[in-house]
Amino acid sequence: MAKATRNVAAEPSTSLAQLTDLARAVSDIYAERFDIKRDPAWYLGKMSEELGEVSAAYLKCAGQGRGKGSRRDLEDELADLLGFVLLFADWQGIDAGAALQRKWGAYL
Repeated sequence: MAKATRNVAAEPSTSLAQLTDLARAVSDIYAERFDIKRDPAWYLGKMSEELGEVSAAYLKCAGQGRGKGSRRDLEDELADLLGFVLLFADWQGIDAGAALQRKWGAYL
């Protein structure tokens, strides 16, 4: 794990807020297009599904999964997971950036 080279504990979560807005907008389109009811099972299920897809993409990239993976596949799956984590946090009324700063920032 790379060591942080700058103090990030006090930086605002503005970009996370913008990403949350983006995830919410895309989720709204997805839910309408596919008639999805976004309930607790959906939010948790999608996060779990995407974590599995991140794992599979990584294992393929590392030569330990079926087929050949690409860095782009791994990035795309991480983007999906982040999007669903942000949606879950938003649904629960949690500022993910503030929570990360509070929890992880306490160690800096």
